[in-house]
Amino acid sequence: MSGKQIVPASDIDRMELPASTWAARDGMKTGYGLSNFWSIEDGFVYHGHDGGVNGGHTVMAYMPDYDVGYFFSMNSENEDAFDRIGELIRAYVTRKLQKPSLPPVASLPPGAAEYAGWYEPDSPRTELMHFLERLAGISWVHFKDGNLLFTSLEGWNEKYLPVAGAQFRQVPKKSPPEPVATLELLTPNEEGRFIQAGTEFTTMKRIPAWMAIGEIVLTVFVVLSIVSILAYGPFWILGGLSKKRRRPAERGMRIWPLMAVLSLITFVSIIVMCSDDPEHWIVRLGNLTSWSAAVFLATLAFAFASLGSAIALSRAPAEAVRRGVRRFSMIITVALLIATAYLAYWGIIGVRFWV
Repeated sequence: MSGKQIVPASDIDRMELPASTWAARDGMKTGYGLSNFWSIEDGFVYHGHDGGVNGGHTVMAYMPDYDVGYFFSMNSENEDAFDRIGELIRAYVTRKLQKPSLPPVASLPPGAAEYAGWYEPDSPRTELMHFLERLAGISWVHFKDGNLLFTSLEGWNEKYLPVAGAQFRQVPKKSPPEPVATLELLTPNEEGRFIQAGTEFTTMKRIPAWMAIGEIVLTVFVVLSIVSILAYGPFWILGGLSKKRRRPAERGMRIWPLMAVLSLITFVSIIVMCSDDPEHWIVRLGNLTSWSAAVFLATLAFAFASLGSAIALSRAPAEAVRRGVRRFSMIITVALLIATAYLAYWGIIGVRFWV
């Protein structure tokens, strides 16, 4: 007020700059400070925070180097409207501003080649969802022509240019180059080699190639098996209605896998319906409700049905089951058991959100 400084500049710096992450300790300034994170929009770097509750969204963002910023709230959960309003406001406040200069490109840091390989996310924001994020986030890092190339489900060979030390800035394919470093090769420690990548500030851990490829292959195998069960489900049901095609010994080999997949679909559907809004998630799943009880029962049903499929397969007489049916049942049963073991390892089978 009246030009009087209320908060010391050092306190503002502490709010804006991360300090606890490995990347921050290695010199990376981009990241999450004290309830204040960096974001890059159309080549400009913003500080601030956003958030959403049941019935509304809000965001506060500013650029101290330009002395501009904005804030708005809306009493709606419409994500598209929220994003569009933000785009219009940013276009207005930056209409006369010159984009920040890009850090000059440097040579690859010494030992960069040792960071080439496969990585998976190692810093989940929600530990309970780590079982899914680690599979979806498997990435491949390699170097070519003095650049770092990053490949994941989100993009193929995303280019990062070395700028200073072990830091890199991204050159997105459909937006302006990033004016700050958002990837760093972290100093190796007793736990292995890590990188911090992207504006989501995700820490990635290098894993052996055989592990990454094995996880990808098994994931694809399980997903395709589950899809095939759904595809063949109607034919199984119709076949059971026909006396000529009806084989009692094959009944369990058909019903148990279908029950397993339907249980899995129930579990996923409930999570999706509850995760649309943080308040729904907390109210519906954070307490013992019909929603959280249904998740608990659905995951148990998936495990029991998968085991039932294995038991039905082992007990079915060889002479009473067609060869193709037995082979198919064996393949999908293996896939279901793999999925059950993985979900059980991560505590998803019989998960009780209210505890």
